[in-house]
Amino acid sequence: MKTESDNDLADIIQSAHRSKATGRWISLLLLIAIGVGAYYWHRSNSEKQPTGPKFTTQKVSRGDIALTITTTGTLEPTNQVTIGSEVSGTVEEVYVDINDRVTKGQALAKLDPTKLTQQAEQNRAALRASEAKVAQAEASLKEAEANLKRLQQLHKVSNGRTPSQADLDSALATLDRGKADLLSAQADVSQNQAALVSAESDLSKTILTSPVDGVVLTRSVEPGQTVAAQFTAPELFIIAEDLSSMVLTVAVAEADIGRVEDGQEANFTVDAWPKRTFSAEVQTVSYGSEITDNVVTYETELAVSNTDHSLRPGMTATATIAVAQSKDVLLVPNTALRFDPKTAMASQAPAKEQKKSLLDSLTPRPPRGGNSGGRKRPEGESPNSEEGKPQIVWTLTDGHPAPIRVETGITNGRFTEVSGPDLHVDTEVITAAQTSTE
Repeated sequence: MKTESDNDLADIIQSAHRSKATGRWISLLLLIAIGVGAYYWHRSNSEKQPTGPKFTTQKVSRGDIALTITTTGTLEPTNQVTIGSEVSGTVEEVYVDINDRVTKGQALAKLDPTKLTQQAEQNRAALRASEAKVAQAEASLKEAEANLKRLQQLHKVSNGRTPSQADLDSALATLDRGKADLLSAQADVSQNQAALVSAESDLSKTILTSPVDGVVLTRSVEPGQTVAAQFTAPELFIIAEDLSSMVLTVAVAEADIGRVEDGQEANFTVDAWPKRTFSAEVQTVSYGSEITDNVVTYETELAVSNTDHSLRPGMTATATIAVAQSKDVLLVPNTALRFDPKTAMASQAPAKEQKKSLLDSLTPRPPRGGNSGGRKRPEGESPNSEEGKPQIVWTLTDGHPAPIRVETGITNGRFTEVSGPDLHVDTEVITAAQTSTE
């Protein structure tokens, strides 16, 4: 017989079983709801389709454009003179220093003239001695001539009896020796005169003077220094004739040299004045080539005005040469020439086709424009620029891209010169497209 407590225990057990069953059902329903929600969320996202590209446009402008070549070089004076010593000696005085302005004929330094002065005096003494010998030889010659004349007259008066023929021959020989002695003495005079001129010239060279008006760039001599000029003249000073005009010497690569001509405008910068741009002009393009690191270059000189003397010899400069210029022309951004509506439409293709397009874009293709020779292009030249050839830019008509045919000119890397009857200032050209989704 069941008691009341037994019945209560049975009710509790049954209630617990019912609660567990209810919990299982609730958990199952929650899992089903989460799964259905995730399914529809994934489906809605996977079925989201592009609504179409949004185009970015930019207005056609009018202005000037230049095709440039960039290179580096060194600034030098238009005329630079090296001063050396042609004679040996000890430096006695130095009259100028670096950066001093000098005039033509101004004394720069002086060598000790003692030895050369003594040498000149010796040559003068030798000259005087040789001149005395000439006078002596002339007197002896006159005496021999008179003696021979007297003997000849006596021989004639005596009808050949006296003097004897031997005496006449001896007198004639004495006359010939006198003539020879005179010639020898005269030669000694000439030799000693030349030696004196040389000694005086060397003496004058102990004063080093400037051959030009200019500025002292370097000084390599001090008082008391010994100068030896036996083989080559030692370099003591370097003088720049005129720093108000200078020359910028640059190396232009062979790929670009065909574009460079005399008279072309250029500008350059130097590290000393990073915020300044200096003007220059091409004045000489060398026909001779140089090879540096297996690159063939041609030396090109640019004329530079330096009236404020802010530029100095030896400065390294980065020069930009304008090899082609167009003024007051229509300009479009290079991105407008590269825009292709097919690329924009490809973004709306199904995922499978998009993957194919992506694969195609990653597949290597031959270079555009046929430029496979590896030629170094001037600064600003686009890799696929086709100057003077018809190309297409796109504008928006009723929200859709419409082509406009144009002919291109020079480019600076960002903008390109264009012309065409259907293109005008402020025409909106497409430069890019972005795909949006809903």
